Amino acid sequence: MNHSIDQSHRDPDLFGLLYGFSFRPGERGREIDSARALQCLQQPNDSDEFLWLHLNLAHAACERWMKSHLDLPEEFFEALHEGSRSTRIEHVDSALLAVVNDVVFNLSSMVSSDVSTLWVCVRSRLIISARLQPLHSVDKLRSSVKAGECFRSPLELLVHLLRDQGEVLTQIVRKTSLSVDQVEDELLSSRLSTNRAELGANRRVLVRLQRLLALEPGSLLRLLNRPPMWLQKEDVKELRKSTEEFALIINDLTALGERIKLLQEEIAANINEQTNRTLFTLTVVTVLALPINIIAGFFGMNVGGIPLAGDPEGFWILVALVATFTVIAGRWAFRKQQDY
Repeated sequence: MNHSIDQSHRDPDLFGLLYGFSFRPGERGREIDSARALQCLQQPNDSDEFLWLHLNLAHAACERWMKSHLDLPEEFFEALHEGSRSTRIEHVDSALLAVVNDVVFNLSSMVSSDVSTLWVCVRSRLIISARLQPLHSVDKLRSSVKAGECFRSPLELLVHLLRDQGEVLTQIVRKTSLSVDQVEDELLSSRLSTNRAELGANRRVLVRLQRLLALEPGSLLRLLNRPPMWLQKEDVKELRKSTEEFALIINDLTALGERIKLLQEEIAANINEQTNRTLFTLTVVTVLALPINIIAGFFGMNVGGIPLAGDPEGFWILVALVATFTVIAGRWAFRKQQDY
């Protein structure tokens, strides 16, 4: 009876374990089940072995299981419930705490603008990652592990995760750049683009990604200057390189957002110019018709004393009068054209 209860508690569906891997330096990662993961956590046999456990926070028992079975700092659990989810990596109680905002994995579209959070805690022989929704970079990391890529330490897994996230962002930047290029080509060929709403949506997505995915420089700088004792020098160098590469991608996001802003301003200027031309045309038509309307209004009155009523040349005199005032009004209107 006790054995069956113990086995049921090790069922991954009971505490949200999605998958786990065991690593040794220079060897391929081996996928392990929940029973093997608990055994390695409780009775570590190999000092060089380290684990990666990926958990589903949507499971009701996941957080309670982590508190009872994993030696994680309290700051990790506080980060799960805090309002601010800015991307950061910091040193907390001889462990690394990483809050990574990543693009949500979408089967219908390989490039998605929806963002969710991945919480990661790294110790010398353990890396724990937890999420609410499937994420692109985690899926790419799992594919790399299954393909036989070797990892020498838990931090190298985190570095690989950041680089995978950078690749996903690069795809988003590339796809958005193609859309912006098309709008820019239409604008340069004097065909006003009708994709202003699409440009605005793309810019809002880029600004949101930049705000959520950019690493906090303060916490990262403190970590690089004072890393934990168990971190290898190679890992610190790789972390520095990956964050620099990620910063370049964020700069590309910013530059693309500024490019979209300039295109929006150019399109708005073209629309304003077209509006001014339309207003000028309406003004000219109104001014040219004004003398005719005024004179026709006077002579259309059914009253006595209408001028030139008895003159045989009266009609032509009025035609000449209307034409003269129309020419004067037309010259005045076209002289105003330069104001538009």
